[in-house]
Amino acid sequence: MAAAPWGRLLNGEPAAAEAAYARFAAQPVDWDRTAEADAPEAYPACQTTLGGPVAVTGPGTFFSGAQRTLWFRPARRYGWRFRRQDLKETLPIRVSVSTVWTTVRNIVLCSGSPHNYMRMVEHIIALRTGLGLDHLLIDVASGDPPLFERGSADLVETAERAGLERLPEPARYVTAREPVTVLGERGSFLTLLPAAGGSRRLEVDCAIDFPNAIGRQRIRFTVTPAVFREAAAARTNTTLWMMLLYRTVGLLFADMRNTGYNLRNILVAGPRRYLNRPRLVHNGKALEAVWHRAAMDLLAAVALIDRGRLAGTLLSYKSGHALDVRLVRALYEQDLLAEL
Repeated sequence: MAAAPWGRLLNGEPAAAEAAYARFAAQPVDWDRTAEADAPEAYPACQTTLGGPVAVTGPGTFFSGAQRTLWFRPARRYGWRFRRQDLKETLPIRVSVSTVWTTVRNIVLCSGSPHNYMRMVEHIIALRTGLGLDHLLIDVASGDPPLFERGSADLVETAERAGLERLPEPARYVTAREPVTVLGERGSFLTLLPAAGGSRRLEVDCAIDFPNAIGRQRIRFTVTPAVFREAAAARTNTTLWMMLLYRTVGLLFADMRNTGYNLRNILVAGPRRYLNRPRLVHNGKALEAVWHRAAMDLLAAVALIDRGRLAGTLLSYKSGHALDVRLVRALYEQDLLAEL
């Protein structure tokens, strides 16, 4: 009898996994980029940092009236860290699953004092996975990140302007010891399959299904700098009703009233059509939402693995931040990661 494709279930029942997998398998792939030419030699075999300090500035995500700057500084060890310049006697916030504070709507990292936090880090830390950038210190003057009209493309271009510095130490890679799956609400799941034959590639098969203009979208790709660079233009998305909430009743609440979301920096989906023009169109179908989900959200969760670069295959069906982080946390709690 063939083994279940979901491997070890870390929660839930096999019947639920079988039903979710059947819906996932039945959804057609809209864009397959797993055979890109640069995939086999995508990343340096050594550890990397930036070639020099660079900075990027944009309007605040949660305080749109303020300008927020990220200062990217080279680091030779310790992975990725955020350093709050506006706080005294606090240590940098390490980018790790151990510092995740909450995953409600976005990923928030926190270290020590509850004032020492960084909000909506996913659109920043995804660069760690997508660019193969192992070590970086990011200085910030608040816990509010900048928001850009081109998704995270400004961040990618800023990092690439400094260039990668290759360090003497070889890059570390980890993979799953066995296929593992976490189940979520509404038939969602996230599976990690081990790297085959010692491969150091990371493959992604990601599908989403929304009851609005976004609809059903599915992509497959090998994670490479070239693919990630294109995908970084994908903006986060919201519904027409949520946008109306922000502009009406939400004005009564400071957290909503001050957000910088507008029709340039966020994709707004109505019941049958988009309110603004979507990006990353392939064969006439807009795939911006699934590219954002796969490259900006899912690869950000991968960046929370601080033991090395991840190799293997990720299968994501209607997953979100909470389920992503649940899987990464389980990999640590149950000792399911092995070094390649």
